[in-house]
Amino acid sequence: MTITADDSRVHGYDDLPGLMSLMTGDEKHGPAATSTLDVLWVLYDRVLRVTPQRRDDPARDRFLLSKGHGPMAYYAVLAAKGFVPVDRLAGFGTYDSPLGHHPDRVLVPGAEIASGSLGHGLPIAVGSALGLRAQGLHDPAVWVLIGDAELDEGSNHEAIAFAGPAALERLHTIVVDNSSASHGLPGGIAARFEAAGWSAVTVDGRDHEALYAAFTAPHPGRPHVVVARVEPKAA
Repeated sequence: MTITADDSRVHGYDDLPGLMSLMTGDEKHGPAATSTLDVLWVLYDRVLRVTPQRRDDPARDRFLLSKGHGPMAYYAVLAAKGFVPVDRLAGFGTYDSPLGHHPDRVLVPGAEIASGSLGHGLPIAVGSALGLRAQGLHDPAVWVLIGDAELDEGSNHEAIAFAGPAALERLHTIVVDNSSASHGLPGGIAARFEAAGWSAVTVDGRDHEALYAAFTAPHPGRPHVVVARVEPKAA
């Protein structure tokens, strides 16, 4: 289906390629964007308790995109769900567009953090979960999406090691694994989290039902990680 910048319909999953096609700016980090598409859709369509009307509600769920260097899929999903006007997508990456190559929380409605520099999102998510707990807000969930290459960064391992013993059960991490890590061992991502006391599930990152089941699996007293495997990044 052809989608134009002035399209005001409610959009579904099948519309996402058309929405992404409106973003024609350079340096799109295509593989980084397309690898996250299904994870983002299942989260925003079926899991996250946040809407454009509730994006400032203290009781909302928080979603942090740490893998921010390829934000096309994120912007497309935000547009499909009404956070961002569709007509903004065509200006992606231009000097006066709020939709930059890295998301900016001040400019992008619904974005919780500015991101793109590897290794920041998970530590921020840990701090967010701690902050909510300290405020007595025990219902909102904190979700963070990272790439497997971010596990090359030591800051993430400090966050992983802290969150398990701290029993941050409202913390949820999704690792989109497209085999781009320099130092990771195949199949070793879930084991790294489990060793620190996390609940861990590994699934096909393109299978919506498997993703939903993994996202909603119970994990009392422990933070939860879902490793979503997708096709390897092309060399």
